[in-house]
Amino acid sequence: KLPMMKMLLSLIALLSAALLANAAPPTCYSRVLSLSKEITEAFKELQTSKAEDSCVEMLPRLYLDIHNYCVLAKLRDFVAYPRCERVPEVSELKEKARSLYTIMISYCRRDLVFLTDDCNALENPILAPIEPS
Repeated sequence: KLPMMKMLLSLIALLSAALLANAAPPTCYSRVLSLSKEITEAFKELQTSKAEDSCVEMLPRLYLDIHNYCVLAKLRDFVAYPRCERVPEVSELKEKARSLYTIMISYCRRDLVFLTDDCNALENPILAPIEPS
């Protein structure tokens, strides 16, 4: 049994190494982009699931465009919002927003390019049509 187990573990390790070799490491940009989309979707779900909760109704709008310089202020405002501590989903969302802010101003500061500083666009976004997959 022992030699068979060692061979099985070696095979698993070899296959894992092959998979890791083919996967491209995430870039700062791809990480920021995916996290901002994750936060925006989670905010939409929160609004839908807790629509009757007055606390959630009063949360600052959270549409994130990482190409808009105003997104940094938007993230700060959301994280600093003093209410809704009793709603676990809001606390989780604030933590993700804090992480995104930290990644953008620390780790990815030199990798990001802001194409606009139109703060109104984050308040009243014109959403692009969904691309077919």
